[in-house]
Amino acid sequence: MTKHFPMSALETKSATDDPQDEGGVEKALADLTSEFKARSDALALEVKGAKDEAKAAKDRADALELRLNRPGGGAGGETPIEAKAFGVYLRKGRDFLADDESKSLRIADDVAGGYLRAPDDFVGEVLKQLVEFSPVRQVARVTQIGVSGARMPKRTGTPTARWVDETEDRSETEMAYGQVLIPTHEAACFIDVSQQLLEDAAFNVDAEVAQDLAEEFARLEADAFVLGNGLKKPMGFMADAEVPFVRTGHASNFPTSHPGDVLVDVFYGLKSAYARNGTWGMNRRTMAVVRKMKDGQGQYLWQEGLAAGQPPTLLGRPVVEMPEMDDIGAGKEPIVFGDFNAGYRVIDRVALALLRDPYTQATKGLVRMHARRRTGGAVVKPEALVKLRVEANPGG
Repeated sequence: MTKHFPMSALETKSATDDPQDEGGVEKALADLTSEFKARSDALALEVKGAKDEAKAAKDRADALELRLNRPGGGAGGETPIEAKAFGVYLRKGRDFLADDESKSLRIADDVAGGYLRAPDDFVGEVLKQLVEFSPVRQVARVTQIGVSGARMPKRTGTPTARWVDETEDRSETEMAYGQVLIPTHEAACFIDVSQQLLEDAAFNVDAEVAQDLAEEFARLEADAFVLGNGLKKPMGFMADAEVPFVRTGHASNFPTSHPGDVLVDVFYGLKSAYARNGTWGMNRRTMAVVRKMKDGQGQYLWQEGLAAGQPPTLLGRPVVEMPEMDDIGAGKEPIVFGDFNAGYRVIDRVALALLRDPYTQATKGLVRMHARRRTGGAVVKPEALVKLRVEANPGG
């Protein structure tokens, strides 16, 4: 960049000037030199500042690239403070949390005595694994609530109209409504973790604890959503007496005697609106039997998914494996079909609360992690589901 400096500080002498005024010329030259040096120094500072800013920008870019290359870095940048704080809590306890870390974690609303609610990303990991272990959550409607239970209005009666003559009296009719109450139930367990394991900063304690809790809570709730009797646990759809069923006929004739006809009866046992969104549920052993069933033209009723990751279909509707379902046998109900999103509701009150107990097992070098969940489930529309019942004898 070329700088132009004004020459006002330097004046030329004319022939009429006083010859003794040479000192003025020297002063003007000194002033010009001083001004040039000042402007030169300012320009040097500007150049240095630009170089420093460019270096700082490069350092920031290098640091961002380093974070993105770390395991779990991803496009989201640094680990959220809640996740960092929860990791510190698991390893060392609450006393080792910094003020900002302590504020980032939340005490469970309905718990006194030190239960700490896990941060959102930790809870999200547990819920993600619950879907894998508990397929009911894949097909049912899941709702988060902030109270001890959920009440939903339910229409129990519909208006009844009839044809009348021009002057004939009209009959009165009215709709009737009731309520469906779904209470939440508490599930709890604890895990003992070695103090040395918690102190090992290179070990992903968060993921290990999440895995263990997910497996246990999933096992417990999956059984309740299917078979639960409602006593201190959710009410399962297979235990609900209001869910209708279709009989197969005598057990000795199933599934060898026209087995496909039975499944067709189940499919058309639902109203069209529910059947269009229906899902089949059965355990793996029943799947093995159903996969061999054919229609009258010798075509298999079971069809594999058209693309990787898609579930197989039966009569055009997806099949979900539910390990808790009955095996095929006399007096059993091995298959269920229906619109679970409309028919069954799962409610979550507390996704996961964790209490770190460093004292109970301290003599063994262990830290006990107490975990609890509050969840509930119930059938809200029995007509949206239908069960297949294998009869124990010819008379049913």
